[in-house]
Amino acid sequence: MIPVIQKNAENVVCVMVKTPQSNQSLDSVRQQKLEAGLVPFKLVKYFSFSSLVVILVFTLFLSWIISNNAREVMMEQNEEYSLLLAENLNQQVFRRFVLPAVVRYGGIKLSNPDQFELLNGIILGVIQGLKIDSVTIYDSSMNIISYSTAPDLIGKKDMGEEEYIKALGGVSNSRLAYSGNVFSLLHLAEDVKSELKTFIPFRQVRQDGEEGNLIMGVIEIEKNLSRSYANIIRLQGRIILVSSVVMGILFLVLRTIVSRAGEIMEKRAMERLRLEEKLNQSERLAHLGTMVATVSHEIKSPLGIVRSTAEILAKRIEKLAPGNEHLAKIIVDETIRLNSIVVEFLDFARPQKLSLRRINLNLIVKKVLLFITPELKKRRIELVTDLAPGLKDSRLDEERFYRALLNIVINALQAIGEGGQVQVSTSNLKGGGTRIAIRDSGSGIPEEKVDQIFKPFFTDKNRGTGLGLAITKNIVDSHGAEISVDSEVDNGTTFVINIPPAK
Repeated sequence: MIPVIQKNAENVVCVMVKTPQSNQSLDSVRQQKLEAGLVPFKLVKYFSFSSLVVILVFTLFLSWIISNNAREVMMEQNEEYSLLLAENLNQQVFRRFVLPAVVRYGGIKLSNPDQFELLNGIILGVIQGLKIDSVTIYDSSMNIISYSTAPDLIGKKDMGEEEYIKALGGVSNSRLAYSGNVFSLLHLAEDVKSELKTFIPFRQVRQDGEEGNLIMGVIEIEKNLSRSYANIIRLQGRIILVSSVVMGILFLVLRTIVSRAGEIMEKRAMERLRLEEKLNQSERLAHLGTMVATVSHEIKSPLGIVRSTAEILAKRIEKLAPGNEHLAKIIVDETIRLNSIVVEFLDFARPQKLSLRRINLNLIVKKVLLFITPELKKRRIELVTDLAPGLKDSRLDEERFYRALLNIVINALQAIGEGGQVQVSTSNLKGGGTRIAIRDSGSGIPEEKVDQIFKPFFTDKNRGTGLGLAITKNIVDSHGAEISVDSEVDNGTTFVINIPPAK
């Protein structure tokens, strides 16, 4: 706050105004206080959303664990199945092919069509209806495919990899090859494929049915598990989808709750700030009121003496120096003006004790308009009234409410100056209560000043104390009523007062 001195030929007025910097600093302080009050809630909000993210990530990780475990179980079960099948093949091939071929042909030569057809018939008979893709037999002396149910593979070398070497060492083992993931269901990645290849040593079988130590080759059984693996991928997709939907619903619910709670917390924080500011302002006004009342009381008595003295002096000047009595009249007029200012200060500073009674608002309005009519005619201002004929009674302090309405009308006249129009209307409110609207065709109030016009000592005029509308608002508030302002620069101002129903 800085003092600004405005001067003219008739008087000197000291007005206290707020600089833009002070407004900005006040807004920043309010914002800091508001943010400080909302910090605990923001922490809760961030924790809630972070928890949702953590749960979603954990769910995705869990779905991966489940699908990986299902894949391992699938591999173990099918590997056991392939090993049993391989043992059966080992027995059948050795007894029904190896022994007869050695006896009949003197050795095993799969290049002989008869031997190949014999072996092929035995193997196809064993795997018939067992959903086996292929059976391949590797030679033990070199890494070459001696037989396969897939004719294109026969004769190829070095097809056996690490698993072939392990099987030659007497260790049965398997290899699961798979491709594709959850995105394959949306055709955003390669197709789902899965193949299980089981390698077992092809051993000699003794007469008692037990396998011997001699390894004659390696049997590879290939089984297509794409359908089973696709089911696992679908399960993983369902888990992710269900988890995402549940998380989405929880997110929306939590967001709604958090947003609602945020609005409530912000509203309460703003209300607390307003109450603090109102309390601080009340304390400042209380101290200011005490000072104003004391100073005004001390000034009022000397003003009365000065006025009386000036009136007596005017009479004497009229006799002793005719033509100069206007000098004493100036003193009288200025003391009258100063006295009205002192009265305004006292009205603002003194606590208001209302004398409420049921009265028709139209009666107070007519009284105000009757008083102001001469000034309207003098300024050539048109008066338009629309007073509701069936207006309900209100509980009002007639004298003080008259003062409030008079201040608004005087403010309208000052805004108009010469010429123009003043409109006054009254009406009943829905649900009870009454309303009065006072509109002028004056210069209007800038948007940045609308919120300040009811503040004590705020004025943009050369004359006046800036207490008229502040006193008006105090009177309106003390009646439990509400006052609002709608103004547009160069298009006039409208004051609206809503009065509660009489009880």
